[in-house]
Amino acid sequence: MKRLILCIFLVSIFLLPGCIDNDSETLPSEFPRIALVMKSLANEFFVNMADAAQIHQSENSRQYSLIINGIRNESDITQQVSIIDQMIAAQVDAIVIAPADSKALVPALARANQAGIILVNIDNRLDASVLSEFDLVIPHVGPDNKEGARKVGDYLAGILVAGDEVAILEGIVSSINSQARRDGFEEAANARGLIIATIQSASWEQTKAAEITSAVLTQHPSLKGVMAANDNMALGALSAIKQLGRLDEIEVVGFDNISAVNKLVREGEILATADQHGDLLAVYGIEFALDTLAGKEVQYGRKTPVDLITREILQGRD
Repeated sequence: MKRLILCIFLVSIFLLPGCIDNDSETLPSEFPRIALVMKSLANEFFVNMADAAQIHQSENSRQYSLIINGIRNESDITQQVSIIDQMIAAQVDAIVIAPADSKALVPALARANQAGIILVNIDNRLDASVLSEFDLVIPHVGPDNKEGARKVGDYLAGILVAGDEVAILEGIVSSINSQARRDGFEEAANARGLIIATIQSASWEQTKAAEITSAVLTQHPSLKGVMAANDNMALGALSAIKQLGRLDEIEVVGFDNISAVNKLVREGEILATADQHGDLLAVYGIEFALDTLAGKEVQYGRKTPVDLITREILQGRD
């Protein structure tokens, strides 16, 4: 675990391309080497994912070795492409990837496929049309983001009344995760007769979300809710709302259930979020890769759970 923390520090500060677990040097050559390629290690969601993957490897240390990689921010597509190329050069057996972009990563993954590397897509789904262009079939292991966002959006809509205005903060617009969550929010709002005042991209970033929310509240002073496609943006929206002294007037929902938002849901400052069990996503992907490498019959992908998180649900767990 100390080794993982050091790796995360080096990646986030010096933009090193990745961290290699030293266990790979001691395992016999027939043991598979799996690379976990994530998005921003500045995001708690992916730090938790890395921690869980490291724990899983340590509990199965005689079955496979693990290389953990991450980028500084979620829009650094070039760096993630570079990591994939380095994993090809390292001749890993499998790459489990949470792509920063649903389309731009496909050419690099096609190179990995040509090198005979098993590929598993976790978290953000790769674009089906681009995969088809490269004649690629990459299984996806992860939740239904649209379904999760619809649960969260419907909970918010149940608190509001028809005709109330809401804003949607989406992530990187080319990200299928972002598109799916936006669509889920829209469906929930439309079904309950809410008015969607605006949909804007805050690129998954807290600071940008705060700036956008502040501007939106100036343009739409009667706004009653903000639907954020991840928890970082929900925190940014909440910050702007607090700064304007409107905490009692506007509800905020997010997606991911990071610890800071879980605490704020308990305290009633954020209405709800969705738990897609991010800490287990990498483990699900690694296990899928191991089954494939072992020649086991696997289905095309695997759907994982996503749960609504509210104050009442959390109190019921206590």
